[in-house]
Amino acid sequence: MPEPEQPVTAPGTREETDPEESQEPGYYVICWNDPINLMDYVTHVFQTVFGWPKSKAEHHMMQVHQRGKSVLVRESLERAEHYVHQLRKYQLHATLEKG
Repeated sequence: MPEPEQPVTAPGTREETDPEESQEPGYYVICWNDPINLMDYVTHVFQTVFGWPKSKAEHHMMQVHQRGKSVLVRESLERAEHYVHQLRKYQLHATLEKG
């Protein structure tokens, strides 16, 4: 009995993979509360860094103020590091966490 042929991938082509497996898991950008920065300033920074409307920036600022932190965005590692760097440049306490 002949053996069944194994699928062969032509040189220079890639096999299809599950999209969820190939996607980077993502990183959360988190801003933490601090006793130094005023609420208006934090709102302004969120608007500047993320380009958010005032209402969205205020929502996240209030989470930081009331809960101690706010998860701002989920991005690739490179983008998350960029946002953390930008927030720190404005003297906000920001970190990233693998999602």
